[in-house]
Amino acid sequence: MHVLRIEHHVASYEGWKQAFDADPIDRAGSGVRRYRILRDSDDPLLVGIDLEFDTREQADAAHAALRELWPRVEGAGLIAGIRSRIDEVVESVELTPRP
Repeated sequence: MHVLRIEHHVASYEGWKQAFDADPIDRAGSGVRRYRILRDSDDPLLVGIDLEFDTREQADAAHAALRELWPRVEGAGLIAGIRSRIDEVVESVELTPRP
């Protein structure tokens, strides 16, 4: 599994979330299996997104589509300071908390 990790600042979380929910890159059609949205505990305008894919090729294609989209969104003032990378998941363990 591969994860496209994205982090950027948003002008307004609500405005950004509305644009995210509009799904301009067709996440399901791009091969996204699951996604998570994270907000920095100290800076709620710093948003992180993890998009999970079965293959590196799917992650690369979605990353390319986002790179085409980001200049327009950034130019409109919705986001700033974009950082992104693709990671390969090498281990994932879910633990049950002890009583």
